[in-house]
Amino acid sequence: MVSSSGLLVAIALFRVIVFTSLLSAEKTDSGILLVSDIKSGERHAREYCAMYDICGKRSDGKVLNCPYGSPSVKPDDLLSSKIQSLCPTISGNVCCTEFQFDTLRAQVQQAIPFLVGCPACLRNFLNLFCELSCSPDQSLFINVTSTSEVKGNMTVDGIDFFVTDTFGEGLYDSCKDVKFGTMNTRAIDFIGAGAKTFKEWFAFIGQKAAPGFPGSPYAINFKSSVPELSAMEIMNVSVLACDDTSLGCSCGDCPLSPACSSSEPPSPHKKDSCSFRIGSLKVTCVELSLVILYIILVSAFLGWGLFNQTRERRRHAPTTEPLLNVADDGEINIIDLQKNGKLAPKVQGMVSQASHDVQISVIQGYMSSFYRRYGIWVARNPTLVLCSSLAVVLLLCLGLMRFRVETQPEKLWVGPGSKAAEEKQFFDSHLAPFYRIEQLIIATMPDPQHGKSPSIVTEDNIQLLFEVQKKVDGISANYSGSVVSLSDICLKPLGQDCATQSILQYYKMDPDNYDGFGGVQHVEYCFQVT
Repeated sequence: MVSSSGLLVAIALFRVIVFTSLLSAEKTDSGILLVSDIKSGERHAREYCAMYDICGKRSDGKVLNCPYGSPSVKPDDLLSSKIQSLCPTISGNVCCTEFQFDTLRAQVQQAIPFLVGCPACLRNFLNLFCELSCSPDQSLFINVTSTSEVKGNMTVDGIDFFVTDTFGEGLYDSCKDVKFGTMNTRAIDFIGAGAKTFKEWFAFIGQKAAPGFPGSPYAINFKSSVPELSAMEIMNVSVLACDDTSLGCSCGDCPLSPACSSSEPPSPHKKDSCSFRIGSLKVTCVELSLVILYIILVSAFLGWGLFNQTRERRRHAPTTEPLLNVADDGEINIIDLQKNGKLAPKVQGMVSQASHDVQISVIQGYMSSFYRRYGIWVARNPTLVLCSSLAVVLLLCLGLMRFRVETQPEKLWVGPGSKAAEEKQFFDSHLAPFYRIEQLIIATMPDPQHGKSPSIVTEDNIQLLFEVQKKVDGISANYSGSVVSLSDICLKPLGQDCATQSILQYYKMDPDNYDGFGGVQHVEYCFQVT
C-alpha cells in the first residue's frame, strides 16, 4: 500500500517530467510547433534524412515535407536515373521519394529559362536544391526548426540550411552577370530580386511564400556556422566558376572571364611624325602634301589649256586643215582632185568653206594626225594587223588553262580574305568541316471526326521509327561502278556511327533497349527534362 507522502512525490515527479518535455516544443496559436531542442529524438549523421516524404499540402497546392528523420533509402533504377539526370552529384541512397523529386524538378523548371544561358550558374543553382531535397546526408546540414499541423499531420514549416560562404559566393559570382535575353536584363533581378551579395540572394530564396505566390512553401534560414556541441556539418558541394572550361559561359554572361579579356597589353600609341591642326581638324603632313600636289597638277593642267587657248587667239592665221589633206607621200592632194573636172569645183568649195569654219586645237591636231597615219598603216598591212590581233587574243586566252568552275556557295558569296572566311577556316580547322543536314519529319494524321491529331509518342510509332531508321542506315547507291552506303559519306564524330539526332537516341539507337529503359514512359520523361 502506497503512503500519502510517496504519492505526493510521484505526482511531483510526473509534473517535472511533463514540464521538461514541454520545454522542447511549444505550440503557437497558429498551429505551428516550434522545435527548440535538437536533441529531442533528432539524429544528425551520414546516410540519414532530416525530412522525408510528403505529409500535407497548403491551400495553394504546394506540398509540405514530413518533419520526421529516417535513414536514407536506396531508389530503384528508374528513379536513380531520373535523379542523376538533374542532380549528378547525388548517387546511391537518397532522402526523397519519386513524388518529392518530381516536385523538385517542376519547381526548378521555373528558374531554368533565366539561367540556361550560363551552364555553370545553372549547375550550381541546381546543386543547391538537389542537396536540400535529395542528399543522403541531408540531416548533417539541415535542421527542422518549426512544424505545422495540416489536416492532422505534422509538416515542415521552417528549416535551418547550413551552407559555406565559399559555396554561396561561388554561386552568386557565377550567376550575377547572367543575362535574361527576353527582357535584356540580368537574370538575378528576377530570381534574386536584384541581390547584390549571396546573403541577400539566400534571404530572398528562403522567404516563405504566401499562398498563391511563387517561392518556398516553408521558411529556409541559410546559416554559415553550425551550433556548438552538434554533430552537424556545413554543406560544401564543389562550385563551378562561370569561366569553367567544362561548363563555361559566354562573355556576355561572364565578362570577368580571362578568356573574354585580351591577355596582350595594349599597344602604345604611335605618335605621328608630323601633324598639325586646322581648327578641330587634325591633318598629317602626308595628307597635306598630297593635297598640295593635287592642286599643283590641276593648276598646271588648267594653265596649260588657258595658255594654248590664248596663243591660238593671238595667231593671225588660225590653224586650219582641209577635210581632205593627205599630202603625205604625195598620194592624194587637192591638185590630184583638181584633175577631175567634175569634182574639182565642188571639192575646192568644200575645202575653202572648211578652212574658214573649222578650227582644230593642238590636241585635236595631234590625235587627228596620229589616227590618220595609223589608219593608213592598217590599210597598207592588213595581213600583219589581222595576224597580230589574233595572236594577242590567243595569248590572252592562255588564262583559260587555269579556269575553274566554283561550286562551293561560301566561296561564291564571301571573299577569300574577309573576316567571315577567316572565321569559317578557323571553325573547319578546329571543329569539323561543313556537312549538309538531311531531315525526315514524321507527323500523325488528324482524326476526321474530332479534327485533333493523336499523340505521336506511342509504342507503335516508336517501333515504326526503329524500322525507318534501319532502312535509312541501309541506303546505298552505285557511283562510278562502286557501291556507296550512307555510312561512307556521313559525319562520324564519335567513331564508326553516323551522327543522328533522333528520339531513338534515348534508347541508344538499339530497339533491344526499348523495354529495358521503360518504354514510352522513358521518352516522355526525357521530353520533360530537356
